[in-house]
Amino acid sequence: MTIKLLTIGLLFSGLACESLSAEDGSRLWLRQDSTAQATINCKIQQSAPIEKAKEELKRTWSGKPVVLELNYDTEHKALGREGYTIKGDTDSVRLESAGETGLLYAAYHLLRLQATGADLSRLDIREKPAYDIRTLNHWDNPDGTVERGYAGQSLWEWDKLPDTISPRYEAYARANASIGINGTVLNNVNASPETLSSNNLTKVKALADVFRPYGIRVYLSVNFASPKALGKLLTADPLDKEVTEWWEKKTDEIYNLIPDFGGFLVKANSEGQPGPCDYGRTHAEGANMLARTLKPHGGIVMWRAFVYSPTDSDRAKQAYNEFKPLDGEFLDNVIVQVKNGPIDFQPREPYSPLFTAMPHSQLMAEFQITQEYLGHSNHLVFLAPMWKEFFGDVSHQSLRAIAGVSNIGDEANWCGHDFAQANWYAFGRLAWNPELTSEQIAEEWLAQTFCSDPRFVNPVKEMMLASHEAAVNYMMPLGLHHIFAWNHHYGPEPWCHIKGARPDWLPPYYHQAGKNGIGFDRSLTGSNAAAQYPDSLACLFNNPHTCPDEFLLWFHHLPWHFKMKDGQTLWNALCHKYEEGVLTTEKMQETWKAMEPYVDKERFSRIAERLSIQKNDAVWWKDACLLYFQTFSKMKLPKGIRKPEHKLKDLMKVKLPISNYERPTKDMLP
Repeated sequence: MTIKLLTIGLLFSGLACESLSAEDGSRLWLRQDSTAQATINCKIQQSAPIEKAKEELKRTWSGKPVVLELNYDTEHKALGREGYTIKGDTDSVRLESAGETGLLYAAYHLLRLQATGADLSRLDIREKPAYDIRTLNHWDNPDGTVERGYAGQSLWEWDKLPDTISPRYEAYARANASIGINGTVLNNVNASPETLSSNNLTKVKALADVFRPYGIRVYLSVNFASPKALGKLLTADPLDKEVTEWWEKKTDEIYNLIPDFGGFLVKANSEGQPGPCDYGRTHAEGANMLARTLKPHGGIVMWRAFVYSPTDSDRAKQAYNEFKPLDGEFLDNVIVQVKNGPIDFQPREPYSPLFTAMPHSQLMAEFQITQEYLGHSNHLVFLAPMWKEFFGDVSHQSLRAIAGVSNIGDEANWCGHDFAQANWYAFGRLAWNPELTSEQIAEEWLAQTFCSDPRFVNPVKEMMLASHEAAVNYMMPLGLHHIFAWNHHYGPEPWCHIKGARPDWLPPYYHQAGKNGIGFDRSLTGSNAAAQYPDSLACLFNNPHTCPDEFLLWFHHLPWHFKMKDGQTLWNALCHKYEEGVLTTEKMQETWKAMEPYVDKERFSRIAERLSIQKNDAVWWKDACLLYFQTFSKMKLPKGIRKPEHKLKDLMKVKLPISNYERPTKDMLP
C-alpha cells in the first residue's frame, strides 16, 4: 500500500522544492514544517512515547484530525506492541496499536506519507516490524574517536556526561525512531573494561533516559576480561564461580540504574580480544554464562561470530568452522551476530554460509553502514542494493534481529557525506521491512531530505541506485576483494607488503595474482569454502562456467585468457569493469550538476566536491589495479579502455597520512 501511494505522489504531486536557503544537513530527513498546530485526539493515559507522538503530529501534520488509540483486539495483538494500523477517511485518520511505541511509529509513518506527497484521502495500512531487535552498533571509544568513523568525533560527550545533555542526543533518538530503530550499542566492540565501571554506567543511564521516550533501549559492548581488569579477579574463565558472581553483581548494578537495559554485545577471541577460548572454553560456554546473568532481567547477549586466527586456513571458512559445531548449544537469549559476508564488509561478498548452517541457533545479520571499504564518507555509495542482495539469498524469516555499524559522528550533517545519511535511513527502513525496494527507499529519502519534485527525485534516484555497482566495478570487480591500502582501507594497494604482517591482512593473500592468473581458489581444487554453502549453491560456485560473474574470482583462480560467458577473456572483462566504474562516476557528476536549481547552495557544493573526489578516486583505482595486474598478465588494454592517467611507480609511492578514524581530504589524494 505504502509503495503505491509514494509512487503516485512522486509522479503527480509536481511539488517544487520548498526552499533553497542554505542548509547544513543537520535536519536529516525530518525537515517538514513544524508550525502546523494540528488537531490530535488522544484519550490514552499519558506516557512518554505517546506524548512524543502527539508532539510530532501536532507541530507537523497538516491534514485531517488524528485519533490515537491503544487497541488490544486480535488484529493489533497479532501486530505486536510495535506494529500498528493507520486508517483514514474524509473526516479523520486513526492510528491504533497494542503498544505505546507502536503509536509513535505510526505517527512517523503518517508524517512520512505527507512528506513524500502520498495520496492521503484514503488510508488502510498495517505494519509490523520484521525483526524484534533493530540496533545501531557504535564503534565509539572513550577518548572521543570513532573506529571506522568518518564524520568527526563521537556523538557521545563522555567527559560532560551525566551533567550536560547535548540536544543532539534527543535529535539522534528522534531520527532513529522515525525509521524504526529500537536499540543502540553505545561503544566499540573492541571494548574497554572501563565501560562497566560505576562511573561510566551513570553516564550510560543519562543517555538511556533521553532515548527511552523514543522506544530505544541501550546496549553495551563488553570486554570479556572485565572481571580481571575491573574486578581484580585472577581469571575470566566463564565456568569459574567467582567470575559468574562478578558478572551477576555487575548486571544487577546496571539494571538498578537502567531497568530497560538491552544487554551485551561481545567480540571475543577475535583480533586479539579476550574470550572464553583463552581458558579452553567454547563460544557457547562464554555466551551462555553472560546470558544466565541477563535472563532474570530480560536482557540478551549478542555474540559476534567475526573470528579468524593466524592460520593457514582460508579466512573465509573460519567463522563457519568455529561456530557450526556449536549450533543448538546457545541459550535462547543469545543471538549470534554474523557479518553479512564471510570476510569483512567488502564491497561485494557472497552471504556468510553461517546463515544457512545454524538452524538451531538464533542469528542476526550485521551490516556496515559506515563506509570502511567504500570510500569512507568521500564516496556516494547507496547501500540498500547491496543489502537487498543479501536478503535475496538469506530469508529474513530465519533472523530475529539485525544490526548496522553506525556512520554517525558529531559533524553538523551527522554522517560526513550528505548522501551517507541515506544509508542510515535505508538500514532503518530495511530493518523494519526487508521487502521494501531500494527504489522506494531512495524515493522516500530524497523527497524528505531535499524535495519531492520528480524532476529532482527521478534522476538522483537512478544515480543512487547505480552507485553501489559503480563502486564494485572501480574497486574490485568480478569477485576480487580486500585489495585496499594498509590499515585505513582507503584507496587501492594490491601490491601491499608489510614486513611481519599476517598474510590474511594483505591484498596478495586475496587476489593471488601471478603469471598464471588471478583469484582465490575456494572450489574443490582449492580451500573448498564453496562446500560450506547448500549443495545447490556449492555446485554453482564450484564450476567457473556456472559461477556468477560477480563472484568468479572470489571462488576461482583463473588464467588471464579464461573465456567468460560472453566470449571475452577474463583480462578484457576485468578492464571493462574498471572502465564502467569510472564512466558511472562521471555520469553521477553530470546528473548532480543538473540538479543545482533544486538544491540549496551549501549542500549542492559540498556534494559536488565529494563527487569530484569520487571520480578521481575511481580513476586512481582503475589505474592502480590494471597497471599492477598488467605486470602479471602481460596483456594490452583492450579497445575502448582509456589510457591510464597515472604511472604505476608513482601510485605505489602513495601513502595517505590518515588513521582508522579519519577520511582523507582532497589535497591528500593523487
